[in-house]
Amino acid sequence: MSQGVDRDHLVIIRIDGMHCHTCERAVQNALLNLPGVHEVEVDFPTKQASVLYDQSATPIKDLMQAINDAGYTAAGFTQRQTAHS
Repeated sequence: MSQGVDRDHLVIIRIDGMHCHTCERAVQNALLNLPGVHEVEVDFPTKQASVLYDQSATPIKDLMQAINDAGYTAAGFTQRQTAHS
């Protein structure tokens, strides 16, 4: 993983408007194109995206906007800093 991992945060974003697994890929690609985004997992059945990112490189509002720009609705989020041993 990239340097500065100690600054990584995990955010779980609720997404409305996903209808299939192709939607998962569209959301994943939109988020992975943002600077500081290290890992993205999108789950169509739960309508959520888990994003590991450096919030100093990309603020949460940019993550939400990328989802909206991809044609879906970012409906809310839960965020926390990752724990390191």
